[in-house]
Amino acid sequence: MIDRILVTGATGNIGSALVRLLRLEGVDTVAASRRPASDSHAAVRFSFTDPATHAPALEGVTRVFLVRPPELSHVERDIEPFLDAAAKAGLRQVVFLSLQGVERNPFVPHHAIERALRERSMPSTMLRAGFFMQNLSTTHARDIRERGEIYLPAGMGRTAFIDGRDIAAVAQVTLRGDIHVGAEYELTGPQALTYAEIAATLSRVLGRAITYRPASVPGFFVRSIRHGTPWAFAGVMTALYTVARLGKAGRLTDDTARLLGRTPVPFEQFAADHREAWQTSPDRPGASRAD
Repeated sequence: MIDRILVTGATGNIGSALVRLLRLEGVDTVAASRRPASDSHAAVRFSFTDPATHAPALEGVTRVFLVRPPELSHVERDIEPFLDAAAKAGLRQVVFLSLQGVERNPFVPHHAIERALRERSMPSTMLRAGFFMQNLSTTHARDIRERGEIYLPAGMGRTAFIDGRDIAAVAQVTLRGDIHVGAEYELTGPQALTYAEIAATLSRVLGRAITYRPASVPGFFVRSIRHGTPWAFAGVMTALYTVARLGKAGRLTDDTARLLGRTPVPFEQFAADHREAWQTSPDRPGASRAD
């Protein structure tokens, strides 16, 4: 059977990278997003919260790469209707981008999604990834770019970072056949770093001082809300950084290296590749104004 793969979150960091990899490989790939490009014949309008988009997106699909949108935390209401539709479609595989340590953390939405997949007996592969390096070049880029600081409630705990490009490459590998169905992979990069070490690396790469300012848990949550972060998303972020604060986010594994057959991207290489995200030039594309 020739596979047709639906990639949810296709405009995100990992989804977009995965779409490129699959298409370079010649795989029939459907890029799902809320606002698909009008000039793309292989894109489909899709929203977890709009059941009318589920069946059309799943038409002819045999495998799905599943990504939870950060703003959706009510799994039963927002995600499970799509899982019901996917179960009816008779998929060969769902590859779910989950979270490292999710099996021990029932408070994050990823835990509920994994449980929902098991309850529906869906053939699944769990990619339990460490912290995305891309969080620093997207979610926290403005603080680094405009204030020269990283402000997070992670204390001095170490974090097992991973480059989203490596996650996309692992997803490509695990979507190739049924051999990975039922597997649970814990994906990390090659280093477990403190945010003070992250700041020092950024300082070297950017040629200016970047500092890490440890936040209190309530201080970070309140600041996130004041900056417009939705309550649910701010709560999930705070919970995840608290895990790092407690020293429980630094576990390294060899799953990424084993699946890719190479060493995962180290943070310094990621920083060099994405330095534009933190450039302070006012004419930098997408530069935002200071508060």
